[in-house]
Amino acid sequence: MHVLILGGTTEARVLAGLLHPRARVTSSLAGRVAAPRLPAGEVRIGGFGGAEGLAAWVREHAVDAVIDATHPFAERISFNAARAAATAHVPLLALRRPGWVPGDGDDWRDAASLEEAARALDGFRRVFLTTGRMGLAAFADRPEWFLARSVDAPAAPMPERIEVLLDRGPFTLDRERELMDRHRIDVLVTKDSGGAATAPKLTAAREAGVPVVVVRRPPVPEGVPTAPDPERAAEWVRSR
Repeated sequence: MHVLILGGTTEARVLAGLLHPRARVTSSLAGRVAAPRLPAGEVRIGGFGGAEGLAAWVREHAVDAVIDATHPFAERISFNAARAAATAHVPLLALRRPGWVPGDGDDWRDAASLEEAARALDGFRRVFLTTGRMGLAAFADRPEWFLARSVDAPAAPMPERIEVLLDRGPFTLDRERELMDRHRIDVLVTKDSGGAATAPKLTAAREAGVPVVVVRRPPVPEGVPTAPDPERAAEWVRSR
């Protein structure tokens, strides 16, 4: 059985390890990270050329099932995967880690987009921005001071008053506490990515009484079944 896994997430790597070598596994990475952590099995890097290109690749390489294990905010590839799977007549599953849920003492402000999150910063002065290097343009015209953390260096446009921290999770709670205290952060902006690797920043914000602007994740394409973790995604593959 040939399984195509879309995405360079932690869950995608775990799933590849669960399936390989009992199945032929090809993991497709977008190529946006300079030195990605490679999963077990075969790896391809780069885009497919939209839904039509992905459908053609699936047919050409005799793919039996597709797992969309991309980042929860990789909306375009998720919809391309749904169209491609329907065109190529192969089953598709979306592997999506559960989103974060606020707890007692959290001060979370909901935002539907990065642009809405930027508008929610009125009245704040020092922002911890953890939305990734691709989304800095939404904050380029803001007057606040930003600490922006990303795996790779971002490119313009970006805020004028910004310090970029290049780092890769998982992050510890002590590290997040120290970072927010040292930079005198008074608001945190994040996407609802879910997962444990980057969740300590939420605990650190709650302890410090720092509000969190949380950007909602886009929905999974209609009609696509989902699995919350790699183990259940692997069960779905085996059942086929």
